[in-house]
Amino acid sequence: MEIQDYLQILRTRWMIIVVTVAVAILGALAASLLTTPTYQSCSRVFVSTSGGSTVGESYQGNLFAQQRVASYSELVTGETLAARTIDELGLNITPAELAANVTATSTPDTVLLDTCVVDTNPGTARDIANSLGTQLTTLVRELETPEDGGAPASSVRVVEQAQESASPVSPKTTRNLALGAAVGLLLGIALAVLRDRLDNTIKTRKKLEAAANTALVGTIPYDKAFKESSIVSFGATHSVSAEGFRELRTNLQFLEVDHPPRVIVVTSAVPAEGKTTVAVNLALALAEAGHRVVLVEGDLRRPRVSKYLGLIGSVGLSTVLAGQADITDVLQPSSYEGLDVLASGPLPPNPSELLGSEASRRVIEELRSRFDYVIIDGAPLLPVTDSALLTTHSDGALIVARFGHTSESEVSRAVGNLETIGAHVLGAVFTMMPLTRKGGDGYSYYYETDETIARQTPSPVTPGTVSAQWSPPQGPGVPVSTQKAEFSAPSTVTSGRRHRE
Repeated sequence: MEIQDYLQILRTRWMIIVVTVAVAILGALAASLLTTPTYQSCSRVFVSTSGGSTVGESYQGNLFAQQRVASYSELVTGETLAARTIDELGLNITPAELAANVTATSTPDTVLLDTCVVDTNPGTARDIANSLGTQLTTLVRELETPEDGGAPASSVRVVEQAQESASPVSPKTTRNLALGAAVGLLLGIALAVLRDRLDNTIKTRKKLEAAANTALVGTIPYDKAFKESSIVSFGATHSVSAEGFRELRTNLQFLEVDHPPRVIVVTSAVPAEGKTTVAVNLALALAEAGHRVVLVEGDLRRPRVSKYLGLIGSVGLSTVLAGQADITDVLQPSSYEGLDVLASGPLPPNPSELLGSEASRRVIEELRSRFDYVIIDGAPLLPVTDSALLTTHSDGALIVARFGHTSESEVSRAVGNLETIGAHVLGAVFTMMPLTRKGGDGYSYYYETDETIARQTPSPVTPGTVSAQWSPPQGPGVPVSTQKAEFSAPSTVTSGRRHRE
C-alpha cells in the first residue's frame, strides 16, 4: 500500500479514529478521577567523615563518604528505620508497607541523600520524611561509633526538612489525558487500517467493475431527498440524483450504438441495494427524454414499484401470466407523462416457474413491440433465480450495487449466476455514492443557471425586424438537453423503504 492508500483509509474511516480517541481520553479521565491523590515530601541529609590533615587524606575521606551514601540509602528504604518511624509517629501500618512508599536518591559524586515519602495525606508524608531523616542520623551514629568508644567514622546531618506538599504527585490528569489521546490516535489508526483490510464491501468503481466483470454505466450519488421519497424530482433545479439517472440513461443509449438495449432487467445481488429505486427513476428519466416507457414490477416476492408510484398492485403481471387477463387490461398509466406500469399482481406460490415460462417471454415481446423501453424491476439474484430467468427474455441486466454495503463476492456470484445461463450483463450501477468535492470516485457540482439573465424581460420587437421563436423538438432519440419536462410526485406515494428495495 502507498501513502495515498493510507490517507484514503483515514478519510474513509475517520469515525473509527475519532471514537477511539474519545474513548481513550474518557478512559484516562475516568482513571484520573478514580485514583486517590497522593502527595510527596522529601528531606535531605548530608553525609560527612572525619577530615584528614593532608589533601590525600581529605580526598580519601570524601570518597569514603560517597560510598557511605549508597549504603545509607539502603538503610532508609529498609524496614529497620521504618519500624522506628512507626513507633515514633504511632502509625497504624506495617514496616513493609511504609518501606514500600519510601525512596532514596542521591546526586552522583555528592554526599547528599534525599529521602522521599508518598502518602495520601500530605501532612503524614511530611512527618514520615522528617522522622526518617532523624532516625537515620541516630542509626548511623550507632553503627559508625567504634565499640571501644571514640569518634564515629562518619556522621549524618539533616540539612533540609520536608515540607507539606500543596499539590498531589499522582494522578497527573493533564499528562494522562495527553497520553490517552496519543494512545487512542495510534490505536484508532490501527483499527481503521485493520477494518479496511477486513472490509470486502465495494467502495470504488474499479472494484465494482472488477467484481462484476463489466463496465460501470451509472453512479447514483447519495441524496437527502430520498429520505422523503424514492421518486426523484427531475424538475428540481440542482438535483444530483436526477443528473445521475440522466447519465445512466445516456450511457445505456451508447452501450450498443447499432442495437441499444430496450428491454432491461434491473436487479442486484442481495436485497436493500436500491434496485427498485433505480428501476423506477431510470424509467422516469427515459420518459423525460420523450420515450414511451413501461415499468414492469417483476419482483413477484416483495413488489415495491406500485407502492412507490401509488398504483394498484392487486392485478398485473401474475394475472397475465396465469391467463386471467390481457396486458391491455392491466396496464396502468402513471401520473408521469410517457410512463405506464405493469404491476406485480397477486403474489404467486411459484414465481420462478411463471417468470421462466414461455408466457413470460411472450408478454415481454408484446411490451417490446408497444413501447420504446421496457424496464423490469427484478428480484435479487442470490436469494432466488427469478431475475436470472427474466434476463434470458430481455436484452440484458443492470447489476445494482450499494456503496459500502455490497461485497465483492456477492457481486461476483450474482454475475456468475447470469453468465451460467447465458444471460447478458449490460453494466453495473453504483448507488448511495457519497458526495465529495475532490478525491475518490464521487463528485458534487452543478452548472448553475444565470438567474440575472433569466429574470430579464425580453425587449420589444421593433417594426421591420424578424422575430423567430425556437421550439424544442420532441420525440424518441432527442437529447435531454433540448427538452424540458416537469414532474411532480403523486400525493398517494407512500414513504417507507427509501432508496432501498
